[in-house]
Amino acid sequence: MDFLNDFFTWAFERHHNILSWYIRPLFLLPFCYFAYKRSVKGIIITLIALFTSMFWFPKPTTVDPKVEEFLAMEIDYLLGNWNVIKILLSSMVPLTMFALAYAFWRNSWKYGILVINLIAILKVLWSLYAGDGSGIAVILPALIGLMICNLIIWIAYRLVKKK
Repeated sequence: MDFLNDFFTWAFERHHNILSWYIRPLFLLPFCYFAYKRSVKGIIITLIALFTSMFWFPKPTTVDPKVEEFLAMEIDYLLGNWNVIKILLSSMVPLTMFALAYAFWRNSWKYGILVINLIAILKVLWSLYAGDGSGIAVILPALIGLMICNLIIWIAYRLVKKK
């Protein structure tokens, strides 16, 4: 059990590096691509990369107090007591990811874009609600990631429809 606690602490220290916050939304692009190509292997590899990306970067030397406060709230959320409401709320993550994969699997660009925007909006809203004032730290990485995802998916859509 000490190994898990040590690993969790090590990983979360690296998640304080804001670069991991900026790259995480970008994993939705290969996720959508592999869903569109109907590659379960690609989807699984992308999900593994997404889950591990929180500790790809070194532990930062300085941390924004809002980032530190928000991540402390996330730790409390994850390690705190779980009830039916928390389970239902947390189930939105796999449900929206499934909906995103399903939309692109079915080649529904419109619903795919709708779901990807819904994911970003829900993430920001949950962060602002659960994190009180610290949730503001999530807004810029989420919006920049969303703009990049929307742009690249729009370009991909135009290229596919042109063929």
